[in-house]
Amino acid sequence: MMQKFLTVAALLLGLTLATAAHGWTAFGHRLVAQLAYDRLSPATRAQVDALLALEPGADIRNIASWADEIRKQPGFEATGTLHYVNFPYRSCAYEPARDCPDGACVVAALDRYSTALGDRTLPGEKRLEALKFVVHFAGDIHQPMHAGNRDDRGGNRFQVNVNGQGSNLHAVWDYDLLKSAGLDLSGYRDRLASRVAASATEPMAFRDWALESCRLLDADGVYPRRPGKLPKGYLDAHRPQAEARVAQAAARLAALLEQRLGRSE
Repeated sequence: MMQKFLTVAALLLGLTLATAAHGWTAFGHRLVAQLAYDRLSPATRAQVDALLALEPGADIRNIASWADEIRKQPGFEATGTLHYVNFPYRSCAYEPARDCPDGACVVAALDRYSTALGDRTLPGEKRLEALKFVVHFAGDIHQPMHAGNRDDRGGNRFQVNVNGQGSNLHAVWDYDLLKSAGLDLSGYRDRLASRVAASATEPMAFRDWALESCRLLDADGVYPRRPGKLPKGYLDAHRPQAEARVAQAAARLAALLEQRLGRSE
């Protein structure tokens, strides 16, 4: 009886941890979305708001993680591969036919959905869907583990221990680096607003956003020497890199929305 109780308790604990991690992953996407929204011109913000008004209760933050929430729902099963791009081992060179066959990667998805977002001949509902994907994928492509150049599924198979809990390197970058700062969304918004304003927003191909992420994987210490306990000081050492990618994602997302939506209807 006790063994059965312990098994159920362990399962419930696992579900709790998984939910928490998913929530903080959504936090990162909401943060990118809010920081980008804060940078929009009044005309572009009006266009975004008009699309959001098509769905009761929608705002820029609560649509930011929608693409994660629907990836297993009927009709959206094929969107799973659109959240990332994989490169050959220890290489950061993009070849569409090899790395994005049939446009099934985040690079092509951003191009496709941002084009749809700016197409005013499409129904509003399709453009709103495109907005949701663009907001989410702009965050994904700036997360280094979503542009993997190892054979570990973007760090998902690189097992680490964080504060006594089993995890993996992908989750560390999705969750622990931001969470360990101890800030809520408002606090992080204040912390990063000036960095977003200072981030360069010159035109860049989406593939270059991915290549930046990929090259970061080879920066000193991003990949620990071996799986196991996360090196002491890892979170503090690499949080600035994660914050910089959030700020860049927000600045570039804002610039992309200006490009696609800036003019009035």
